Amino acid sequence: MTLELEKICVAQLNFVVGDIQGNAKKIIDSAKNAYKSGARLVLTPELSLCGYACEDLFLRPSFIKACDDALDHICLELATLKDLFVIVGHPTGGDLRTRSVTTPKRQNRASVLSEGKIIAHYAKRELPNYQVFDERRYFEPGIEPCVFEVLGVKIGILICEDAWFEGPALSALECGAQLLLVMNASPFHVGKGAEREKAMSTRASQTKLPLIYAHLVGGQDEVVFEGRSFAVDSRGNLVGRAKSFEEELYEIRLSLGDLNNSESTSTSIQIRGTIEPESTEEHDLWRALVIGVRDYIHKNRFPGVLLGLSGGIDSALVMAIAVDALGADKVRAVMMPSPYTAEISWLDASEMAKRLGVKYDEISIKPEFEAFLSSMKNEFDGLPIDTTEENIQARIRGTMLMALSNKGGSIVLTTGNKSEMATGYCTLYGDMAGGFAVIKDVAKTMVFKLARWRNENDPFGQGKNPIPERIITRPPSAELRPDQKDQDSLPPYEVLDAILERYMEQDMDVDQIVRAGYKQEDVERVTHLIKISEYKRRQSPIGIRITHRSFGKDWRYPITNRYKG
Repeated sequence: MTLELEKICVAQLNFVVGDIQGNAKKIIDSAKNAYKSGARLVLTPELSLCGYACEDLFLRPSFIKACDDALDHICLELATLKDLFVIVGHPTGGDLRTRSVTTPKRQNRASVLSEGKIIAHYAKRELPNYQVFDERRYFEPGIEPCVFEVLGVKIGILICEDAWFEGPALSALECGAQLLLVMNASPFHVGKGAEREKAMSTRASQTKLPLIYAHLVGGQDEVVFEGRSFAVDSRGNLVGRAKSFEEELYEIRLSLGDLNNSESTSTSIQIRGTIEPESTEEHDLWRALVIGVRDYIHKNRFPGVLLGLSGGIDSALVMAIAVDALGADKVRAVMMPSPYTAEISWLDASEMAKRLGVKYDEISIKPEFEAFLSSMKNEFDGLPIDTTEENIQARIRGTMLMALSNKGGSIVLTTGNKSEMATGYCTLYGDMAGGFAVIKDVAKTMVFKLARWRNENDPFGQGKNPIPERIITRPPSAELRPDQKDQDSLPPYEVLDAILERYMEQDMDVDQIVRAGYKQEDVERVTHLIKISEYKRRQSPIGIRITHRSFGKDWRYPITNRYKG
């Protein structure tokens, strides 16, 4: 009886950048488990061996050599598994046969391992250099297609960006490919999953080849990968979709026609898998934020997190995300009232801490604030009270949180949202002080949506309604002066966020935004605030990217800048 390729396993896994031995073990274990379940081909994501993205680690010869050695180790560990083919993503700095790291030709590669040997390899041809990508800094493009045979099926490999262009897929088709496999590390943003499926549907329809898309899952610094691997048939129809934001050995079944028949085409290969249903936008955003926090804390080995809980919606949202990500025992909240803190802020903060079961403390900043004012009395004499006194309060809180972080080891989560980061409605060395900015890319209008969504849903078993209703319905306030409201110094958030999206994410200029229906004075005010706040953003902690353009690697604007467009 002739053995056929009946099942392909997509190893949708969460790798750790630089943990080459740990990643290799995860690949080996997954391949062995897939083999036991009947799979004879295992596909891992892009750069699975080293994690994505390793940035300037790619420039270190010792790092490339460690990856080469680990690839050899995987070969040896899987050598006895007859008719198993494993495709591993990895960087290389030289020829795979000589393992030289002196050649300048560094590439992003896929290698096909079988029975102790590397039987084929492919170098990524299209190197992205936009948004968060910087691959031309590290790699040279490949030239040749790669088509290899597994148990009678001719398979072409593509790596991520390759599949968004016609050339690489057509090259594989010309070399006889009957099935396309795409290895990916494509960062999440709202709507990206549907974009990928549409693009791959187009590629499959164009080549008339079924296509399997293997994707990474997990958080890496500011980016998140959501998994959601999938498969489309030769007509471009979705025939399989894996889970989002979870590791999974996702199986795709193949039905093979007479592939030796000279009249047979790729349509003789039928593929199918289970189809995980779509989620709502809020659900996807919540899971992206949760996995972003969880992986940043766990992969960097922090014992827990610490945040200032003000009784406002931003800190409430961050705490709810943190508890879902880490559990209540790893979260500590500190309420630091000032002379201007409303009693209901105390009550709401305390109530939320009780609902989620986190460690909660109250430390007044009034004595420190009075001491500062006393020390600066001569300097401030005769001058009006202004944002100086407001910022002193914020900086006292930042100092306290960082002191607690130093003593206990927990990292401080900052609570500023994208609307605030855009307009500079934040204090350097105050509320910006911390190690990880959870909602840095979440606009204020979305903050409200996520808070309401989380109160109505319990995705991680921590209970519904973690956020007291009054926190959501109260007008937002920094509470740094009497009767202060955010909207005293900012346009309504619906207006602010709409202008921000158009200017910052869509690159529209002032005139275009005004023509879209917004007041000239509002547009000029918001865009002016964005420009003059760049120096602050450069000093802010990294945060989770959930839009296609965040204030991180996507945004590279000069601080010294007089352009007025």
